[in-house]
Amino acid sequence: MKLLFEYPDHGKTLSILPELDTPMAEIPDVIRRKSPLRLPNISENELSRHFAELESQTFGVCDGFYPLGSCTMKYNPKINDEMASLKGFTDIHPLQPVSTVQGALEMMYTLERSLCEITGMDDITLQPAAGAHGEFTGILLIKAYHEKNGDTDRTEIIVPVSAHGTNPATAAMAGYKAVNAPVRDDGCVDLEALKKLVGPKTAGLMLTNPNTVGLFEKDILEISKLIHDAGGLLYYDGANLNPVMGIVRPGDMGFDVVHLNLHKTFSTPHGGGGPGSGPVGCKKLLSEFLPVPRIVKKDGSYDFDFDKEYSIGKVRSFYGNFLVNVKALSYILTLGAKGIREAAEGSVINANYMRKSLDDLYDMAYPDICMHEFVMTLERQKKEKGVSAMDFAKTMLDYRMHPPTMYFPLCVKEALMVEPTETESKQSLDEAIAVYRKIYEDVMADPEYAAKAPHKTPITRVDEVGAARNPRLRFEF
Repeated sequence: MKLLFEYPDHGKTLSILPELDTPMAEIPDVIRRKSPLRLPNISENELSRHFAELESQTFGVCDGFYPLGSCTMKYNPKINDEMASLKGFTDIHPLQPVSTVQGALEMMYTLERSLCEITGMDDITLQPAAGAHGEFTGILLIKAYHEKNGDTDRTEIIVPVSAHGTNPATAAMAGYKAVNAPVRDDGCVDLEALKKLVGPKTAGLMLTNPNTVGLFEKDILEISKLIHDAGGLLYYDGANLNPVMGIVRPGDMGFDVVHLNLHKTFSTPHGGGGPGSGPVGCKKLLSEFLPVPRIVKKDGSYDFDFDKEYSIGKVRSFYGNFLVNVKALSYILTLGAKGIREAAEGSVINANYMRKSLDDLYDMAYPDICMHEFVMTLERQKKEKGVSAMDFAKTMLDYRMHPPTMYFPLCVKEALMVEPTETESKQSLDEAIAVYRKIYEDVMADPEYAAKAPHKTPITRVDEVGAARNPRLRFEF
């Protein structure tokens, strides 16, 4: 399709800006443009059609099956978007006097208490902008704790090889050495190997539970005791909270600090570069290091508390991505404790139903009962027919289904990682299962066809290497 710059100039213009109601500011000549902007001149009709065509070529959770593993790309109830659109939330400014934003502060305070209850933490900050930002904040809390105690010889953060890629990056950014912990054949942390890694240099362990291959770490209490006995702290990557929320809490597993992905678990549209939110909760021993300001309730009103001597300081301008937090609280209050637990149970049931319906054709990397996601390995198909996980994923696009996560986790060869989420009905799962089975038969029967898939999408197989090495980032007039 054409870019806006490629539309012919018919001399038509589109004026949608309101009349200026403030004094005109004069722009100094030194910064004034010497030539007019090269903006397209098109009509409202053309503009409307352009964006409608763009929309028709995108694919989201409202378009069809979208089972990205470790991402929880689930449907988000529209009521939560409506709550975040209320004028009382959208028309306020973060520099207003505290007395004029009591409702907003109450919302944030209530969300903090709710998330503490869900995670088993004592305190929480809503400042971090997204998951990786939350990770970084959480590890900074651990670092501040050890530094205050004079325990500066702790220079290592242990990260399982099955962890999200942001975990070792976060440890490095915080000034730590990331030490890889191996996993057993069953996909869980190798406890005996971990014992050899833990020592006086251990500042903490970063762990996702359920882990990145969709399995619950059965040895979590022993792992927790091992780290704590060595003087380290336990960090919880909340990317996979969806299947356990309302059932088991990270705080009860022994975790000292946790980040959450509100844009995965708690109802904000995920992906496309939109705003996320990665609140960080902690146990009492870390509370004094949380970012300022803290929201406090006193005598029936709310205020900000900046007086925290050992705080790591602000990690985000103002108080975080506010409207994302509004959606999260709306989601929590709508579902309640019973509904949150049912959502978690539904995600586990759906994943296991789909896994068992496919395991006679596809090889499961870990055949045990999974949590919210499962990992298939197409290593055998690659050896026998030369078809890769990429070929399977590209073929799925011809069926108006988004592929699952490809080539992740890295510890599984030719991996496809599927997370159907709790918002999919049995009917939609059955349809997806039927497509996955047909794709398997088609791909194995005609590997050449699969190698050139997709065939029915607006564009066919993309030269991804060429696009990465020779990107066209600007329009050539």
